[in-house]
Amino acid sequence: MSQPHRYFILNKPANIVSQFVSPDNVGLLGDIPFDFPEGTHAIGRLDSHSEGLLILTTNKKVTRLLFQGEIQHKRVYVVHVKNVVSEETLERLRTGISILIKGNVQWVTTPCEVEIVEKPKGLVQLSAEREDIPHSWLKITLTEGKYHQVRKMVHKAGHKCKRLIRTSIENIEIGDMKSGEVREMEEEDFFKQLKIDNWREIEIQD
Repeated sequence: MSQPHRYFILNKPANIVSQFVSPDNVGLLGDIPFDFPEGTHAIGRLDSHSEGLLILTTNKKVTRLLFQGEIQHKRVYVVHVKNVVSEETLERLRTGISILIKGNVQWVTTPCEVEIVEKPKGLVQLSAEREDIPHSWLKITLTEGKYHQVRKMVHKAGHKCKRLIRTSIENIEIGDMKSGEVREMEEEDFFKQLKIDNWREIEIQD
């Protein structure tokens, strides 16, 4: 009899890749002080420099349910960018901006929500982060996720992305989780918070 699947959320620190094994000399998920069960893998990866919400599970069908189905699931990012973002630039980001994606193709991003916000409380201070240089914090809510999409969007709009933090996927949020903290979720609550109703009906081979 197979073991029940397990579900975790991690507030991923910067400078850790979203995998347990790598041929490169990089920080790994296995460096997090938590005893993940065998077969755990990350869903919807964050690049090594990005921080925030990362889902991990032993259930291989979650990627298909969350990111490969017809229903688009909402992701929220908080982004620290160099220089002050104008209202005109906010509107460019909101209405769709052309970025280069895989295959050297120009892609116009789907309209999304973008607003200027205060710096989130409780963030770990990074050594290169300076408050005295003109900057903005943006909250960007997307329903699509091309490779490095948020970084490419703000770069195309004329701003350098200094820090990127994913704060939520649907109703799963990092909230007050500390950097590097892991929490386990019950299966039913996990799918409920992700707004996935048909998870029992879809079977794939483990």
